Amino acid sequence: MTTDYLLIKHLHMTFAGLSLALFMLRAWWSVREAPQLHARWVRVVPHLVDSALLVLGISLMVMLRFWPHQHPWLAAKLIGLVAYILVGTIAIKRGRTPAIRGAAAVVAILIFLYIIGAAIQHHPLSWLA
Repeated sequence: MTTDYLLIKHLHMTFAGLSLALFMLRAWWSVREAPQLHARWVRVVPHLVDSALLVLGISLMVMLRFWPHQHPWLAAKLIGLVAYILVGTIAIKRGRTPAIRGAAAVVAILIFLYIIGAAIQHHPLSWLA
């Protein structure tokens, strides 16, 4: 494996961890209706981190020539990503009550863990493979 691959892979994993940590912090603030949620950095930094995560993931996909139609686990990750984003928006801003936002946050975290399992196991059944 080339050093470029290892660098991009480890950056991708680092940004994934950072993305999850920022999501959990924002979700906590959303459930608590904390004013910190409205700070400018909170609205900007997570999007920069998630954009970097996506660019790094696409870079790995192109570098390895892994395409979702050829690798079901990769397709599952992408479908999971869409689900995570949709549920995440409920957790952070679209949920009408703190209870709804909290439940959506838990579901979003479970989806994120599913995505990690699919990546590690290289199987759409994620941790159950």
